[in-house]
Amino acid sequence: MTGLVDPRQAQAFRFLGCEYVAGTARLRYSFDDGPELVEQIGFPDAAQLPPERQVAFDVALNLLHLIAGVSYYKAGVPGAIVVEGKTLDAAIAELLDEIYLHGLAEFAYQNKLDLRGRIRFPRNGQTPASVPALSLPRRTLVPIGGGKDSLVSVEMLKRADEPMTAVWIGDSALIAACAQRTGLPMLNIKRRLAPELFEYNRLGAWNGHIPVTAINSAILLCAAILYGFDAIAFSNERSASEATLEYDGQQVNHQWSKSIDFETHLREYTKSRIAADLDYFSLLRPWSELAVTRAFAEDSRYDDVFSSCNRNFRIRGERPADRWCGQCPKCHFVFLALAPFVAKPRLLAIFGRNLLDNVALAPGFDALLEYREHKPFECVGEGRESRAAMHFLAQRPEWREDALVARYVEEIEPQLNQRELALAPLLTPAHEHFLPARLQGLLHASG
Repeated sequence: MTGLVDPRQAQAFRFLGCEYVAGTARLRYSFDDGPELVEQIGFPDAAQLPPERQVAFDVALNLLHLIAGVSYYKAGVPGAIVVEGKTLDAAIAELLDEIYLHGLAEFAYQNKLDLRGRIRFPRNGQTPASVPALSLPRRTLVPIGGGKDSLVSVEMLKRADEPMTAVWIGDSALIAACAQRTGLPMLNIKRRLAPELFEYNRLGAWNGHIPVTAINSAILLCAAILYGFDAIAFSNERSASEATLEYDGQQVNHQWSKSIDFETHLREYTKSRIAADLDYFSLLRPWSELAVTRAFAEDSRYDDVFSSCNRNFRIRGERPADRWCGQCPKCHFVFLALAPFVAKPRLLAIFGRNLLDNVALAPGFDALLEYREHKPFECVGEGRESRAAMHFLAQRPEWREDALVARYVEEIEPQLNQRELALAPLLTPAHEHFLPARLQGLLHASG
């Protein structure tokens, strides 16, 4: 590829425009006057957009263009942000400031950058009028990620007879297999990043974690309007709102775009600026990770297809080792969180081995327990959840002789406050959530 400038030397990151034609959205960016970076989002078999939804779709597409730019902006983090041909009102500019600052907090921490005071989207003082309802059909898009959480949501919504479609973004065969196992109608949206981004990375541009859930949420807002859905139900639990660590006075949360904070901001913008009857919420928000694993344990139909492993999750393999690497924090946490609720033979069959009987994995489990280390930069539960799960296993004869459980009893548990190790209090639903009234009973009916 020729003509690429070093994005770290750029003065400005530019949003050049976006278009939607025949089922494909094109999102265009550049650093200074460098080459166009064009991302494409494919919406398969999308029908002609009804005229009464056109304005809402244009606003949603513009939001997607602005949020998805985070993938490219982080390659250079220049001091100026320029939005060509548009003037942003204060509401969307403030939303974007939040998404970029908090969504890139881990990236900034890992690269020893300080983005505070650097990220500021241009804005004017105008406040657009609130938007009306679109009379969207009563049905729900349920994003499938391949892990346990979204599958728990699917089964809960089935019990409520909610009309829904399983949706995923990208080309993961494993996620496709999970979606197929649900038995629901399916929608697979395609996303193609600008190829220049990979070349920038190869040449040494800044790289790191981005708020992927924020991007996927914006894609699904467009999809809901295109295909006709009045709700998007994510499966983010309450532990996603807890920061991984605090650094230099700033909270750093690997899961910020899964947090209640992000959910609140995006809901407000969606209902006031896109469509008053388009609902965005997380079905599992009131639950801890342990409450989710307890619900997952009630049904074994997904045991041989799901995976939360970040290393192997794209693989659809017949053997557990194809789906679970056994080495990453996600594998460690899911194993530990399921263990109190799943019979040991079933759990070993899911993973293909006993992760708690491998002393070489002690550092990984120590991090989950927040013992001598902060929680991993991964989508894992709170340290107190891991400690409660390990404490519970220490009381179980089938687990307490395993190497890491025995080590926990001897070395770690004596240093902990025993009154903070109970499992039961962590299984009680919290009150902070945005569930529609018709779905709130599901929280207590499950588990």
